[in-house]
Amino acid sequence: MSGYGSCCSIRAIWILNSQDSVVFSRRFPVVEKRWRAACLRHDKDVGEGGESSASSVLPLLPADEELASAFSERRKREGSAHGFGIRTSQSTRGSDSWVDDPITRHIISLSIDKNMGESFLLWPLVLHIKGYFHIFVLPLVEPRHLKAYERMYQQSDSGSSAGGEESLSSLLLDLPCITGAFLVAHSIGDLITGDIVDPEVVSSSSPSVGGLLDSLTGTIGITGLSARAKPVAAPVASTVSGSSATGVASSDAPKSSPRSIDKDALRSFISNSMPFGTPLDLNYSNIAAIRATGFSSLDILLADLKQPSWKPYLYKGKQRILFTFHEIVHAAMYDRDEIPDIISISGQVNCRAELEGLADVSFPLAGLDTPRVEVLSFHPCAQVPEQGMDKHAIMFTPPLGNFVLMRYQAFCALDPPVKGFYQLSMVSENEGAFLFKLRLMEGYKTPLTMEYCTVSLPFPQRRVMFFDGNPSIGTVSTTDHSVEWKIITTGRGITGKSIEATFPGTIGFSPILRQMPSSAFRPLNESLVEDDSDLEQESSSNTVNMEEFLMEKMKRDILPADLEEPFCWQAYNYAKISFKILGGTLSGMMMDPKSVSIYPAIKAPVEYSMQAVSGDYILWNTLGRCPSVALPKV
Repeated sequence: MSGYGSCCSIRAIWILNSQDSVVFSRRFPVVEKRWRAACLRHDKDVGEGGESSASSVLPLLPADEELASAFSERRKREGSAHGFGIRTSQSTRGSDSWVDDPITRHIISLSIDKNMGESFLLWPLVLHIKGYFHIFVLPLVEPRHLKAYERMYQQSDSGSSAGGEESLSSLLLDLPCITGAFLVAHSIGDLITGDIVDPEVVSSSSPSVGGLLDSLTGTIGITGLSARAKPVAAPVASTVSGSSATGVASSDAPKSSPRSIDKDALRSFISNSMPFGTPLDLNYSNIAAIRATGFSSLDILLADLKQPSWKPYLYKGKQRILFTFHEIVHAAMYDRDEIPDIISISGQVNCRAELEGLADVSFPLAGLDTPRVEVLSFHPCAQVPEQGMDKHAIMFTPPLGNFVLMRYQAFCALDPPVKGFYQLSMVSENEGAFLFKLRLMEGYKTPLTMEYCTVSLPFPQRRVMFFDGNPSIGTVSTTDHSVEWKIITTGRGITGKSIEATFPGTIGFSPILRQMPSSAFRPLNESLVEDDSDLEQESSSNTVNMEEFLMEKMKRDILPADLEEPFCWQAYNYAKISFKILGGTLSGMMMDPKSVSIYPAIKAPVEYSMQAVSGDYILWNTLGRCPSVALPKV
């Protein structure tokens, strides 16, 4: 977070529960004093310019009850907790959706009503939804920015034209404090829901023991710590799930039951991470370590080197560096000529540098050519030259513990690790025939290894009554609402070869009539007549396409699934593939461990690992309907 403090100050923080009640709030008087001074200057400039008093800004913060009431009213007005973001017939002048920009789902405004009919606008409020909580962060902006937004949501035209005098995009680009406010909101969200996870750094050696973070977990305690040598030895994971490995992919969906907020821990984190409202370090591990251990008068300060905020303690112990390239592969496979398949990669380079002193680390990274990489960002500790070349050096002063050195989004440099098709045809309302034909790891060479691969067929709105089918490889299991095909199980991975897997079968569901209203309890022949009178003539000539009729009938009758599976019902059905690949990257990102250099020069082994896991890797039913992105006509 170091580097944002100079351009971000926070006026206030609120946390609301699912009942729109404020469960925590924090105001920063020092920042609020700056806001009031800015408002006075703005009002003075307005008066000297001869503008109306309506252009003045009220230097107020709402009470907790006022903010909760305003947010509840906004939910009714905008239609949901997120808001529409896009102008619709339901939008009203003076609302966020009237601005006609999707970002207003996350950066919102609230109209705060005061006594005697007076009201004022609160903006920009960064809204982050985590679990059962709504987190609001109000950064400090200039009053002129607030007035500019007020003008936008009163304008009559829809949306902001590119290059226009005033647009929300150009306004937000002028406000780097928005980025800082989002980081604050996400850090608080992870803290109150217990989703703080260190990035995964895979090591073949056993994790080191002792040190500062052991005192936080209670395994050793602080009595064994030296006042001069304060190593941080966070556990080094050997295996971890795909979501926890990224450290950022945790779900925002509500947990099974609400949990209360540890307000003492939250107050301590806010006080230490953003003293006087200025975010300095949002790394919870650092903050917790400083709180648990503190500093000793015996600590030796470096005379000629400036110690960065992300490294409050210096490591002392066995030295080594660990790198892990972790990629998540997303794909939408259609097996249709008119719809191209889509595959993309979200990756990150995780690092852990157990080095004494304030060492600088550098290494050349290959795979950064512009056509392949779409998005690239680095940790504040890194220094990166101009991009565009395929290979260049990265230099950084590593912080304590595990951290994400780099994040990127890229295209796949290889063929999809799993490709093929999935077909499901309903032969009656309650019975279907399906076929899979897949090829795994085609064109992949050693050392790339597929550790496991599983195909899941979800049916959240249908109960599976029977199943019949024999795959050419692997095992099959069923639940009430799904079929799972384990092609490759952990411990039986494939390396340096491709395999072909086929799986034909039939599946039966419980009668759909149990889920339908009374209008659906009609005989099939009666439904045929009532739904389309022309079908009588077609039936007599034996030309009725029964399969098409059944599909259309079920699309009308079956209700959509819950929000967890918005596309998985009769109109849309798919198979989801899960896998893990070790020994390389699919984007082409590469590094040579032997080329890592450390200054001042020391002998420290470099451990290096690469892995790719599936994200949303979808095979859409070739014979059914499927959502796809409309491509522009050339």
